[in-house]
This record gives sequence, C-alpha cells and structure tokens, in this order.
Amino acid sequence: MNADKLNSLTAALEYIENNLADEISQDNIARHVCCSLSGLQKLFRSVFHKSVGDYITRRRLTLAAREIQQNKASFLDIALKYGYGSAEAFTRAFTRVWGMTPSEYRRSWHFSGLTPRLDLPRKFMHEGELIMTHRYDISELYDYIRSKQGTYILSFDTSRLMEINDTYGHEAGDKVILECLHRIDCECADGMIMFRIGGDEFAMLTGLSDKTAVSGLAHRILSHNGETVEHNGVDIPVNMRAGAVMLKTGKLSYSELFTELVSAPSMTPGEVKF
Repeated sequence: MNADKLNSLTAALEYIENNLADEISQDNIARHVCCSLSGLQKLFRSVFHKSVGDYITRRRLTLAAREIQQNKASFLDIALKYGYGSAEAFTRAFTRVWGMTPSEYRRSWHFSGLTPRLDLPRKFMHEGELIMTHRYDISELYDYIRSKQGTYILSFDTSRLMEINDTYGHEAGDKVILECLHRIDCECADGMIMFRIGGDEFAMLTGLSDKTAVSGLAHRILSHNGETVEHNGVDIPVNMRAGAVMLKTGKLSYSELFTELVSAPSMTPGEVKF
C-alpha cells in the first residue's frame, strides 16, 4: 500500500472517529481525504474487508453499548446522540449488531468493545509463516495493561472463521464472533478486562499471576468448544484456540505486545499454550 493510500485511510479513520456523534456523510469523508467516493469505498473494503457504512454503524453501536452499561442516559437519548430518530430504530440496529436488545444487553453483558477503532493491518512472521491480520487500536488501554505487569493475558483466536464466512456469509461469522465474546465475557470476574485485538482475536487481562489459576480459567472458556450457533437453520460449531502471555516487567512495546498476543494461541483448539 503506497503512502497516499495509507494517508487517506488514516485520515478517514480519524475523521470518522471525530464525528461519530454527528451526521457523517461518506461524500464528506471522501472530500476530507481528497479521494473519490468510489475510490475510498474500494480502498476501505479491500484493506479492512468491510464497508465504510458498516464500520461507522458498528463504531457508533459500540460506543452506545458503553453508555448503556454506564447507565448515564436513557435509550432514547443514546439513540438520538448516535443518529437514530427513535428508540425503536436504535433497538432494531442494536439487535442486528449485538444479537440482543439494549435492555437484554444491559442485564447480561460486561463487555462493550465489539468494534474498537480500526488500526492499519499488520504483517509479521509466526513459525515461519507470514501472517497478516487486521488489528484494532487498544492504545487507550495501554497504560492500564502496563500496570498489570507480572500477570497473565489470555489470548483467544476463533477457529475457521474465514471458512464460516465463505460458506455461510459474514452474518454467520458475526454470530460466531459474538458467541466467542460471550463465552469470555461470562468468565470475566471483577477486575478482569476483555478486549478485541483483531477480526477474530480477543484478549483477556486476567490480573492473575498463578499459572494454574490462569489455565483453569482458560479451560472453563474452552470447555464450550463444539457448542453451536444457529444461522438460517444451520447449527455452526464454535471453537476457540487459546494462549497465555505473561506481562513481563520492564519496557512494554504496544507493537510487540500485539504480535505476541496474536501469535500466542495454541494451534490445537481446546489447548492452552504458555
């Protein structure tokens, strides 16, 4: 990807982030980054494998979910803030993305970062293989992560997500991702934080330094491997792989941490690699 395209994508992501609570026109984004609308849409989809409009919707509903958890405003106020004309329209959109209504979400979920801000894709070598993965910007968590040095992060990777997307469509893939997130979320105790680092990769900041306790936590989550989600009458098995990364004391590079987390999970579903 040349420098002009890189700059256009970076500027587009920044513009979207700064205007999530305002009206966002894709034409205005294109003008802001000095690119044609069709050129922006093609570039965005080719790099991130999603449309500009879908990304904006998911970012808005991610921020909305955080506000729902904080109980700071009514559903109608949140709906209006993020561009929905009524609580009903907001509920329909929220349910499509999160798989449940805002009320159900408030009662049952701790996690809100379904679609963090996108960062540019990253390439790295893992066991002799060139890996390219989409990543999300977790820089806002960086200082908190550093404060947990000496404890473990559990890293999870969804098995066969690309195959599921190709076979059943991205809507099915979204259901699989939500199921993976829910399994991790259910095991998040007080003081633990779960966040998304890539398209099908998640991390859990456990705050635990005991290897046995971390292994038990991971295996409780992986014990649900093989359980299914339903999509258009088809039961799709959902499996995850896991690995544990010790946050070592000393200088901690965000880029190095990301690479370590993505490459941490075992190649075998159900096993935990330390």
